[in-house]
Amino acid sequence: MKIIKFLGVVLSASILSSCGGQGVSKRALKTEIDSVSYAIGMDVAKNVKTSISEIDNELFIQGYMNVLDSTNILIKEENAQQVLTAYFQKKQAENMKKQQEEAEKEKGVGEKFLEENKAKEGVKVTESGLQYKVLKEGEGAKPTAESKVKVHYHGTLIDGTVFDSSVDRGEPTEFGVGQVIPGWTEGLQLMSVGSKYKFFIPQSLGYGARQAGEKIKPYSALIFEVELLEIVE
Repeated sequence: MKIIKFLGVVLSASILSSCGGQGVSKRALKTEIDSVSYAIGMDVAKNVKTSISEIDNELFIQGYMNVLDSTNILIKEENAQQVLTAYFQKKQAENMKKQQEEAEKEKGVGEKFLEENKAKEGVKVTESGLQYKVLKEGEGAKPTAESKVKVHYHGTLIDGTVFDSSVDRGEPTEFGVGQVIPGWTEGLQLMSVGSKYKFFIPQSLGYGARQAGEKIKPYSALIFEVELLEIVE
């Protein structure tokens, strides 16, 4: 509960100053401890914004001052930690439930998209559930799971949000066919060098229940346009 302890210092100072009609302090930073004190305040504010949005400032300062004065304490000291622990456990459970609900929703949206997509002209479906569409068929060799390849790709979510693109960066990338998500590993082995395919990858062949970066949520279906430029080795 280090945040709570730091919060006590910062909020008490700001609230007391405000209550005294002096407003927030605008002192200059003259010494090392001045800078340290200000930096701690900045750090606490960032944490408070994201984790303790429901705090009641008046009751907070009341509890803070009661402990300093050792008077009129409303919660026994031995019970205070229990109150905080129970609260944060409840918030954690609520957040986990919300995340699970969002993940299940994302999974359902992806499944619906793929069910409708497989009926579209030119879309083929493999036994694993990978969907692909041939945009250009090449005439070169096909890689194996042990191959290293050079590709250009453009990856989006099913709503069109771009999350990664070597095309946008203007530089192709190289990697081992067996070192990427299962949908890629399977799909690349269908392609001949010079081919360009569009992959529609179900979450089970993508990142599954994992969050991948900021944009790929758990259970996300993914879309990639992939051009196989070369089998490097």
